[in-house]
Amino acid sequence: MMSRQTMIALAGALVLGLIAVIFANSYLNGAQQKAYARGTTRVAVAAAPLAYGTDITPEKIRFVDYPNTSIPPGAFTNQAQLIVAGKKRVALMPIAINEPILNGKISAIGEGASIAALLPEGMRAASVRINDVSGVAGFVQPNDSVDVLITRQLPGETNANTQVTDVLLQNVRVIAIDQESKNADGSPKVAKTATLEVNPIDSQKLALAQQVGDLSLVLRKPGEQNNPVVETVSMSDLRYNMYGGARYPAPAVVGSLGGAISGAMTKAAATVAPRPRPVRRVAAAKPAVAPPVDLGKQIQVYRGTKSDQVKLGGEYGG
Repeated sequence: MMSRQTMIALAGALVLGLIAVIFANSYLNGAQQKAYARGTTRVAVAAAPLAYGTDITPEKIRFVDYPNTSIPPGAFTNQAQLIVAGKKRVALMPIAINEPILNGKISAIGEGASIAALLPEGMRAASVRINDVSGVAGFVQPNDSVDVLITRQLPGETNANTQVTDVLLQNVRVIAIDQESKNADGSPKVAKTATLEVNPIDSQKLALAQQVGDLSLVLRKPGEQNNPVVETVSMSDLRYNMYGGARYPAPAVVGSLGGAISGAMTKAAATVAPRPRPVRRVAAAKPAVAPPVDLGKQIQVYRGTKSDQVKLGGEYGG
């Protein structure tokens, strides 16, 4: 039977051994991590620009060394992972030359180009009709952000002057423009449909909007924040700004009450600016005229410095 001192010594040796193993493992793991961080891994990149729907073939890819700490998620480290013999894979979005080919940018093994593969969870793909004007003359490209405008007639109105334009959706991502976004020479292609990434409610809005009005796309700057205040533009707003170019408040209200505001401004101007007082004109003094003589009774006769009144039908007076 082992003595108490022997048992204590064995227990101490066991504890020290465990501590030594832990420190050794930590040291080795740290050294391995440092070596791995300093090392590189070959990653598949595009050897040529890959447009939407382009087949992924061996001559269109190459492998370059990437730092182990900078390998993007979804990258392919060998050709067997990327290309499977007899099974097709295509690009689902444009990939620039020397850009890593990621799993999220290409189709699954054996599948072609599918818009559904590009949709995030809970989103939908909705197509809208566009023309050379509403589609920004072909300059809207896949992955651009746009606002969707609707021009429609006011409910219950038949007069063309009651048309209005509203902002229907803001900051919507364009998934695709027709089947191709450019002509063979690289110039923009005027498309007839645009496929947008929207949520289920917005897809319903687009479907209804196409039935009641005309849709237009407005290209916006990437990363720009949504405008929290949107306004309705009516026919009365299609005029030169009467406020000297300054944006007047609540244009929808001003547009609908343009006549009333104009009249109010005229009255206000008349109240503030006093009218000039009329100038009194003083009539020129008339020359003195002798009182008329009653010719029926007497006349005045002058003889030198004397004057006499002669009564008609009577005698001279002195």
